[in-house]
Amino acid sequence: MKEFDKIFLSWRKGQGTRRHIVGVLEETPDNKYVFCYDKKGVDRAIKEGFTSYTEFPKTDIPYNGNVLDIFGQRLIKQERPDIQKFYDFWEIEPQFKDDKFYLLGHTQGLLPTDNFEFLADYNIVEGLHFLTEVASLSIQNLPVDRLSEGDILRFEAEKENDYDKDAVKIYKGDSEIGYVKRVHCQVFHKPGAEKLKLSVKEIIKNGYLNGVFIKVSLKSSSSFPSALKKPPCWEPAPLPPSPLFPSRVSR
Repeated sequence: MKEFDKIFLSWRKGQGTRRHIVGVLEETPDNKYVFCYDKKGVDRAIKEGFTSYTEFPKTDIPYNGNVLDIFGQRLIKQERPDIQKFYDFWEIEPQFKDDKFYLLGHTQGLLPTDNFEFLADYNIVEGLHFLTEVASLSIQNLPVDRLSEGDILRFEAEKENDYDKDAVKIYKGDSEIGYVKRVHCQVFHKPGAEKLKLSVKEIIKNGYLNGVFIKVSLKSSSSFPSALKKPPCWEPAPLPPSPLFPSRVSR
């Protein structure tokens, strides 16, 4: 089983608004890639101003061929002098630095110029780890000293959530912090989820908590199947201005 073979395309109107899943990029068994829009998600997003991805204007047909190359243009260039800082933050394993699909899923393809995010549907496999942002953080209006880097958090599925049946709430002790954002929350409903752990990776604050990155990983990996490794296929691509994307954190 691979760490993930689907990356969902999310769009939202702006910070503090709901995410809409508008499409999915999927790896096929023969190592090719197909992108399709999600009609229901697109219809909901259109009501808030969504327009299709520029290179994929028609929302009623599947796209293949060079779809990964096109989406891969969102990735950071390897020529950047601070490229290692970017890899270190997102905890990119060395063997995957040339793997465009892996990089897109793990770094979420964030850009400051649009409101798209690429959210991998993770599987619970040996070595699983990824970063995500705490959603609905602004609603909680937490004091800046509520969290510290390295804090261990806990999670609970919110089964009564009418908007998202897969909603997962995050706590520090008994204090509610926010939610695991859409798609990333799905791994917490899969077999073996009791072995997942959450810790605070990075805090962005400016008088208040502006964003919190958390790390999701396994408490113990000995009983899980290994993720299959994929061959390198990455090519250099245009760069977002900041490795940590503080202007795009989830709130």
